[in-house]
Amino acid sequence: MQSFVPAFNEVQLLFKSEHNAWVHLFFMIGATIAGVVLQINSIDWLFLILAITLVFLSELFNTALERLADKVEPNFNPEIGAIKDYASAAVLMASIFAMVVGVFVFGPKVFDLVYML
Repeated sequence: MQSFVPAFNEVQLLFKSEHNAWVHLFFMIGATIAGVVLQINSIDWLFLILAITLVFLSELFNTALERLADKVEPNFNPEIGAIKDYASAAVLMASIFAMVVGVFVFGPKVFDLVYML
């Protein structure tokens, strides 16, 4: 159990230091509440959990890479900047994937609710 403590501490630090992690957390909570309220099935839950996990994993890797890059080269370096941009793009791609999953999971349920009104 002791080997997990540093990892959990870093997850806490992610939320303390990264604004985007709060945004991702907000949408994760919203999607989870929506999943419960709309009673999505187990396959939808699987895709939702996969999308949420992918976003947080990419955010963690992005943050780790950015901190490492800042340690290696504290001054502006266009090559380091490009590397950091690629890591940010990975987070963007994961977020787009999560939005697409959200549309597929929640779209039909919301459409049915609106259509019934």
